[in-house]
Amino acid sequence: MSQHTAIIRWERKEEGFLSGKYSREHTWIFDGGAVVAASAAPTNVPAPFSNPANVDPEEAFVAAISSCHMLWFLHLASREGFQLDRYQDRAIGRMTPNEKGVKWVSQVVLRPSIDWSGAKRPSAMDVERLHHQAHEQCFIANSVKTEILVEARQEGQCGT
Repeated sequence: MSQHTAIIRWERKEEGFLSGKYSREHTWIFDGGAVVAASAAPTNVPAPFSNPANVDPEEAFVAAISSCHMLWFLHLASREGFQLDRYQDRAIGRMTPNEKGVKWVSQVVLRPSIDWSGAKRPSAMDVERLHHQAHEQCFIANSVKTEILVEARQEGQCGT
């Protein structure tokens, strides 16, 4: 069993808290020492009470799913002797209201592009199978009820 720690720190810096006029900017501090500037999404809380330059929880959720999938994909591909040079995903999370009208991230679409090299190249079926296996193994995907789709792009398109 493993344990993962994040410290989330917010501090009031101005008056207006009780009227909802306060900054949602905060900091994420991770157990390895990384510090991330965070904020509410500007689509949920307009500026100046949010900061669009900071990472918001919804973006982080999408990034966590994409990152977990990628790490499993890399592991599985390397075990089968397929060499990757680059992996890039332009993942998109879609928020919709649930049956109670509360917004949630109902779908995440992963759109990975992969550049391969080496003598052994995967077929399209190999890539599809590796993505399926990566999805099955991903700790984050196994932890959420959000629908996760993979729309892999053709080889050699990481830069586009």
